Amino acid sequence: MAPPDTDLDAGLILGVIADDFTGATDIGSMLVRGGMRVVQTVGTPSSEMMATIDADAVIIALKIRSIAANEAIQQSLESCRVLQEYGAQHIYFKYCSTFDSTPDGNIGPVAEALADHLGAAFIPYVPSLPENGRTVFNGHMFIFDKLLNESPMRNHPLNPMTDANLVRWLDQQTKGGVDFLPLAVIEKGAAAVTAHCAALADGGQRHIIADTVRDANFAVMAEAFLECPLITGGSGLATALARLHGGTLGPNDARILTAAKGRKLILAGSASAMTLIQIDDFIAKGGPAKRLEPREIAKGTGLVKATIDWANAQSTDRPVLIYGSGAPEQVRAAQAELGRENAGKILEQALSDIAFALHDDTSQPTRQLIVAGGETSGAVVAALGVKALRIGPEIDPGVPWTEAQDEHGDSLGHLALKSGNFGAADFFTRSFDILE
Repeated sequence: MAPPDTDLDAGLILGVIADDFTGATDIGSMLVRGGMRVVQTVGTPSSEMMATIDADAVIIALKIRSIAANEAIQQSLESCRVLQEYGAQHIYFKYCSTFDSTPDGNIGPVAEALADHLGAAFIPYVPSLPENGRTVFNGHMFIFDKLLNESPMRNHPLNPMTDANLVRWLDQQTKGGVDFLPLAVIEKGAAAVTAHCAALADGGQRHIIADTVRDANFAVMAEAFLECPLITGGSGLATALARLHGGTLGPNDARILTAAKGRKLILAGSASAMTLIQIDDFIAKGGPAKRLEPREIAKGTGLVKATIDWANAQSTDRPVLIYGSGAPEQVRAAQAELGRENAGKILEQALSDIAFALHDDTSQPTRQLIVAGGETSGAVVAALGVKALRIGPEIDPGVPWTEAQDEHGDSLGHLALKSGNFGAADFFTRSFDILE
């Protein structure tokens, strides 16, 4: 369908629908690495906003990973139509590299609905990100040297991954047949991949999980899937796709954001193993930190207000960390007392209230902010009124700095949205040096 008559540059190559906010910035950084100019919107953008965007790729960040499948499908299809209307030549459905989902969805149902809408004969699933230790072999996902269900992901509070066999896991979520693309076929080249997938589709196997054990596999699959109406996956494939599509980003173009200023703040709601390591590293190096306990917040003890006052009393020379993250047993105890969903919502609300208060402080506003955790990121972005993010320099694989913008395109400061399991151990102490 032809794009409306707008000022939009005719170069919108790729439209991405991401199932959470950290995952959106993750794929954004990989597309920038591959040479694309990237803008991420928060929620499905209005026509007015789309008309102002000049980019090679637009990522629509939704918060649909853990909601009802029918609602996730509705939001995804609405976003897909907007991207098509404004000229996106290809659609990519982005989800977590650990395939975060329940046996009911939402990865399979959303992918199936998008494929029906786009007329795709088969759906490639490429969740891997080898440089962060996520690989797939014989249809089974590994986190470094452990099967997915033997990794810390088995204790995920919202989407516990209890089976490493992605073919079996996806089969519970979908109507069409599920199979996998073996590594041996990928290593024969793009033509072999194309023929293998076509044969599976002819046999009724519409959903195809791709093996991936090294970055070189992405170049082959990018070539094989380049003209597919729909590709789904993590962020690993994005750089190879961007290079083949021919983005317009020159050396260092669009990587340099405006000068950083303002207070530095870290908010962590993720209970992932890596985020806990990053918290420990920050505290061990003398960083000021304060933990929020959902059960204490629920008692109405004024903990949130006290935490805001504590943060304002800290020196502005270094970052401040406020976290609700805890060991699995702490998380389970809070969930047992408050309810699983309610415990998470209480913490998200507290962290977003703190973000708003410290960002809005006219005397020493926070303008450099890291948020760890997908659900927490969604809550904070909503509280700050962020409508778009210009993707900037990469901190660690899958985690870039961005410049947040309001509905008028005005800057709200610098923001890094980190998936819970991403980043090196010293992520919290090192990230702000990149802006400087």
